[in-house]
Amino acid sequence: MGSPKRRLAVVVVGVVIGLFVLLLPHWQTPTSHPAAPAPGAGPAPSTGVTARPPSAVPSPAASPVRAPDEVDAFEGIEKLNAPGYTVKDDLILLGDLLLSWQTLFPRQGNPWGENRDITTSLTGSNGRSIALLPRRHPAINAAGELIDRWGTPFFFHQLSGTRMEIRSAGPDRVLYTDDDAVATP
Repeated sequence: MGSPKRRLAVVVVGVVIGLFVLLLPHWQTPTSHPAAPAPGAGPAPSTGVTARPPSAVPSPAASPVRAPDEVDAFEGIEKLNAPGYTVKDDLILLGDLLLSWQTLFPRQGNPWGENRDITTSLTGSNGRSIALLPRRHPAINAAGELIDRWGTPFFFHQLSGTRMEIRSAGPDRVLYTDDDAVATP
């Protein structure tokens, strides 16, 4: 059947092709923009956030270092804590934001640390000065933490280099009670 080296090469090529086939649709997914509601129609009902990473991710070699105030805002970030959406939508959006971070910083995994450290990284204090989150976003409190729609800081629990649990304390503003909302993107 061939030498062990040849069999190993065939397996490696098969795995690479399989990964390419699995990941290809994600790279080619077009970004869609919802239609604007008619004047006076009120907010659209929440059907879930469909935020996607930025369509053009700069390569590390082609990306000049910029001032953190130059925002490459994550598409849809204005929906975070916005009326007409839910805390579930917020958690999905934050999960998508972390996936975008991993695309831009593939060797680093998620930003790490406490809420303030993660928020600081997402607002442009990182090796490439890329700000996926505007520094003056309404969901950032005076202490520099990302907060949920009730004003309580989100709790980020690093599960691995690429998986993070995101927790909102919910309306009672107390972590680890029955009304908490949790996502593990």
